[in-house]
Amino acid sequence: MSQDTDRNRQNAIAFYEMMFNDCEPERAVELFVGSQYIQHNPHVTDGKQGFITYFKRMAREYPGKRVLIKRSVAEGNFVVLHCHQIWPDGLEYAGMDIFRLDDDGKIVEHWDVLQTLPETSAHGNGMF
Repeated sequence: MSQDTDRNRQNAIAFYEMMFNDCEPERAVELFVGSQYIQHNPHVTDGKQGFITYFKRMAREYPGKRVLIKRSVAEGNFVVLHCHQIWPDGLEYAGMDIFRLDDDGKIVEHWDVLQTLPETSAHGNGMF
């Protein structure tokens, strides 16, 4: 793995931990986001400020929310995080977050897919 790919993986993980677990979206954007931020989550407006506003509201409305990063996959300027989200209202999600980073290792684009953890499963493999 190249140094840039490893740096991108570390930056995406640090960004996610800081904005979600530490509830510091402004600092996360300042440290880890590039000159633009393209958002594909339909609940979050495009751009840096839209991201900050959304996650500040999430921190207020759901204190104690947590994310556990179960694995990461990095290839060039793309990083995928497979995560377990735990919310204080009892909901839990399996999530896949995809980040595109610029050549300086800054996040410039984001996609995600979430699935609530089922109560039962046709197999015993679990979601993670």
